[in-house]
Amino acid sequence: MKLNYWKTLKVGLAFAIIMVFWTAYDYVVPLLLEHAYGLPNSIRGLVMGLDNLLSLFLLPVFGRISDKTHTKWGRRTPFIVVGTLVSVVLMIFVPISANSQLKDGEALRAEITATDSPDYSYTDAAGKTYNAEQIYTMLFNTGNADYCDHDFLKQGGINDLQDYLEIALNPKDADGETTEAYSRYVETGINSYASDQVYEKLTKNNTTSLIIYMIILFFVLVAMATFRSPAVALMPDVTPKPLRSQANAMINLAGGAGGAVAFLIYTITLLINPTGFIAIFVAVAASMVIMLALFLWLVKEPKMVRECEALCAEYGISNDDDDAPEQTEGETPDSEEIKNYKRSRFASFLLILASIFMWFMGYNAISSNLSIYLTKTLNLSSGLGGVISGISMGISAVAFIPVGMLAVKIGRRKSIMLGFGFATISFILIYFFASSPSAAAVYLYTIFYLIAGFGLIIANVNTFPMVVELASSGDTGKYTGFYYAATMSAQAITPFIAGLIMDKWGSKYLFLYSTICVAIAILLMVFVKHGDSKAPPKQSKLEMLGAGDD
Repeated sequence: MKLNYWKTLKVGLAFAIIMVFWTAYDYVVPLLLEHAYGLPNSIRGLVMGLDNLLSLFLLPVFGRISDKTHTKWGRRTPFIVVGTLVSVVLMIFVPISANSQLKDGEALRAEITATDSPDYSYTDAAGKTYNAEQIYTMLFNTGNADYCDHDFLKQGGINDLQDYLEIALNPKDADGETTEAYSRYVETGINSYASDQVYEKLTKNNTTSLIIYMIILFFVLVAMATFRSPAVALMPDVTPKPLRSQANAMINLAGGAGGAVAFLIYTITLLINPTGFIAIFVAVAASMVIMLALFLWLVKEPKMVRECEALCAEYGISNDDDDAPEQTEGETPDSEEIKNYKRSRFASFLLILASIFMWFMGYNAISSNLSIYLTKTLNLSSGLGGVISGISMGISAVAFIPVGMLAVKIGRRKSIMLGFGFATISFILIYFFASSPSAAAVYLYTIFYLIAGFGLIIANVNTFPMVVELASSGDTGKYTGFYYAATMSAQAITPFIAGLIMDKWGSKYLFLYSTICVAIAILLMVFVKHGDSKAPPKQSKLEMLGAGDD
């Protein structure tokens, strides 16, 4: 008995559909909100968290509904089909609803950030022209002579306003290229100022566009929520418990392939056109339809479920609770030992969910602000930022299969703590060494984020199997919903909290905040006693579990 990798990858097409959308959503939507509406970090974080707040309530509901659904196509497939088709129809209108506002915002931004003239100045709509010193006052709202208190001056040791103005007045070198000093000390501030002006002059005066955008986004997110839990619950439906960490590695690999498709779509599009958001969403929708067609062609859910049941019967495996203490003769089901076992099991369940919650508090704070961090803090173009992020994710993705085997060797809990440890180390290194716009910072960020990506894979491969390990075969969808309740509740609030931190103390503190969250996740996982993968008993066919293909 061993994992059927090809069958598991086919099942993973459902998760690939989900990841095409969410990978594009997490990277592109913050850019769309930034370019079209110029929202402050905190408000943008609130918008990015609303989808997760919605999912917090819907995912457990639809997971449970799918548990109780019985059709000739299976329990999960109808939700996957209907949810995908409704989502792709609606999602096209997300960028369309913001397109008019985007054009106005880009026009104002271009006027403010223009640096073609050697004598740098800015003329507002009323015809008033500001010189470099006045521009500085506008950008940073100082209004006094204590200019050196601002972070942008402190970063490179600029201790005099005149030095700053010298850089601002000479943005180009002899070859006509923007100087590194200008990019580091002036451009980031001007870009922030431009966003503020878009928000103050356009968004506040015309909230209709933002309201329409949010209404359309709401319906898209509802449609996506209808099939996420059923799609993910399909893997444990067709996989015996001892193989689920390896199977989840393959599911995540399929999801990574979906994310790679989204990465290629938005990276190529943004390199060609930094505001090509409509083209991105159209291409993502088309990719989802193609993957759905492949899923329907390759996956016959009822047949796969029957094969899993036959395999479990052959090897004496139960997909229900099979680690409870055996009852002795005359012992009642409510004996003290049984009660203690149930309490311990429930405590582990809550600790696992709490650890997952804190892990996503840390990780999603970064993923939901990553495109903004790369473009505004490291001063990269949106396309180049996507390339760097994609390379890090792509290289770390090669670890999916060995990570699946890691749980067989050391257990799920230890594997998860190892992954959390990698993430903690990388986040703190980014905080200290990759939080200012320079070539060295970009290289260091890429290396450190690669370490975080590896940790992410280790954690994601094993956290979901730990949750469904505690579920019975009839409750897989419900427990999948519990898992997403933990992840989505974190993702509902952490973008807003992270945005507040970035607004108050600066973008680098985003990674310090994430470090603290993941460290708490490690501490919680220390006390978990149930949900780990169990070593197969010797002298039986179970010795072959997890062996994989030769």
